[in-house]
Amino acid sequence: GGLGALETMLEDAAALTGTAQLDFSHRAVLVLCADNGVVAQGVSQTDQSVTRAVAENLAARRTSVCQMAKTARCEVVPVDMGMAGDLVPGVVNCRIAAGTQDFTQGPAMTRAEAIDAIAAGIALVRAQKAQGVQLLATGEMGIGNTTTSSAVAAVLLGQPIETMTGAGLSDEGLARKMDAIRRGIAVNTPDAADPLDVLAKLGGFDLAGLCGVFLGGALEGIPVLMDGFISGVAALCAVRLCPAAAKAVFASHCSSEPAARLVLEALGKAPLLTAGLHLGEGTGAVASIPLWDMALAVYRGCYSFAEGGITPYTPQC
Repeated sequence: GGLGALETMLEDAAALTGTAQLDFSHRAVLVLCADNGVVAQGVSQTDQSVTRAVAENLAARRTSVCQMAKTARCEVVPVDMGMAGDLVPGVVNCRIAAGTQDFTQGPAMTRAEAIDAIAAGIALVRAQKAQGVQLLATGEMGIGNTTTSSAVAAVLLGQPIETMTGAGLSDEGLARKMDAIRRGIAVNTPDAADPLDVLAKLGGFDLAGLCGVFLGGALEGIPVLMDGFISGVAALCAVRLCPAAAKAVFASHCSSEPAARLVLEALGKAPLLTAGLHLGEGTGAVASIPLWDMALAVYRGCYSFAEGGITPYTPQC
C-alpha cells in the first residue's frame, strides 16, 4: 500500500483488461472538437471560430496537449464531432452536424443525434484498439462546452446552477452563462432519470462522443483517463447510462473548475494530480500518464522482500 493510488490504479486496470501482464506502451489522447449553439447567448469570451483554430493547431501538433503528449510518448488524435464550417485536414471526421442548436431555444440535438455521437465515440475506441492502443486519454475543444457541461451536470447531480458554473468569466459574463443554463433547463425540462435525454437537450457533440469513449473503454477493456470537468461530466453520463462503465473510468487530476470535485465524488474517483489545471485539450489526462509508467516500472522490476533479504512486515494493530 505504500504507493497508494498507483497500486490500486494498476489493480483496477488488471481487472478491466483481464490480465496481470500489463502493458500500456501504446497510448493515445482523443481530442473531440465540436461547436455549441448556446454560444449565441454570450456565454463565452470568444466566438466559435476559436474551436476551428485550435483544431487546426491540433492537426499541426502545435497545441499544449501536443507538446505534453510528445513527452508522454502519446499519440494525439483530433476528432471533428460537430464543428461549424468545413472539415479540417488532419482531423478525424466523425461529424454529426455542423454544431448543436442553441439550447435556450430548444434541444441542443435530437435524441438520434445524441445516440449517433455516443456510437461514434465507441467506434473511435474500437478503431484505436485495432491499431494496438492500450491506454486512452480524453480531451475536448469546443467554445461553449463548459456551459453545456455545467447544464448537464446540474441536472444529473441535482445541484444548483450556481454551484456547477464557473470558468473564468467576469461577473456579468458569469451571470449571462447561468441565465442561459437556467433558461435551457426551463425550456427543455430534461429528465434527470434519463441521461440520454439530458445529454440530447443540454449537451454537445463532444460531450456525447466522450460519453461513448468511456462506454467503449468498458466494452473493449481499455482504461480511459478522464481529463477535467468536461470529460468528467461525459464519464458521469456514461456511468448513469451503464453503471458497469465505471470500471473503465480512471481519474487523472482535479480541475480548478468549481464543480470538478463534485463530479469526481459522484463517480467515486480520486485524482492522481491536483495541480490547478483547467486548460482542457486532455492536458491533465496526458500529464498523469508518466505516473502510469512509474507504477508499472515498480510493478515489473522491483524486488520482493525475500529477494531483497528483508523480513516481511507483520501488520500492526
